[in-house]
Amino acid sequence: MIFDFPLIVLQETDSTSRYLTSLCDEKLKELEPFTTVLAEYQSAGKGQQGNSWESEVGANLTFSFVLYPNFLHAKQQFAISQVVALGIIQALRKYRVDGFAIKWPNDIYHYDKKICGILLEVYLQGPNLGRCICGIGLNVNQEIFLSDAPNPVSLCQIIGHKVNRGELLMEVMGEIKSLYTNLSEGGEKEVADLVDYYCSNLYRRSGYHHYKDKTGEFMAKLLRVEPDGCLVLEDEEQHERSYLFKEIQYII
Repeated sequence: MIFDFPLIVLQETDSTSRYLTSLCDEKLKELEPFTTVLAEYQSAGKGQQGNSWESEVGANLTFSFVLYPNFLHAKQQFAISQVVALGIIQALRKYRVDGFAIKWPNDIYHYDKKICGILLEVYLQGPNLGRCICGIGLNVNQEIFLSDAPNPVSLCQIIGHKVNRGELLMEVMGEIKSLYTNLSEGGEKEVADLVDYYCSNLYRRSGYHHYKDKTGEFMAKLLRVEPDGCLVLEDEEQHERSYLFKEIQYII
């Protein structure tokens, strides 16, 4: 199988993002954009808030790739998160299954179960973005999950058969590259349009649902997501509540 992006395949590493970051630091010049490190087994994969990521050897896609989005101001860095999440959603929907959505800020869900996690490490270059390492853990062919993660699911479990991981990787990267190219060429209008497209693909995008913040549990509906990534909900008393990353918990 021929990939249209530089691909480094490792049998095992602690973290593909850490490996790729070290590789970037060692080089005298930038690696080519979309250079990707894929591991058959990742012994210390991380998710949001330091959570671990369970992955059976050779069953899933655990990989990281590098971008240099210096056309974006630092305050626009959430656009990269949106591009990556939307690219994965678009690739998964090619399997003609309903229920895929983005759980803010960038987990991928199938109904109430998590199929994919995304972790971005962004470096600034003056007022703009510099290097960005995008780490992805996508459950593909794993059929049994042994960790205490509350709601994992794999593509195999959803569609009822195993899939070719190489073909899926090409689909995911192709969708991300297309969205990223549009973002780099579209200017401010594309950034605004991206937010609208992202919001239309959000988990719990309609109706009232159960949440928890530092004040306790409550019911609320999604109003919008700001360009900087801030989540805005409206509770049952019609009060707006705004949240940055890690400030709110979804009760599922």
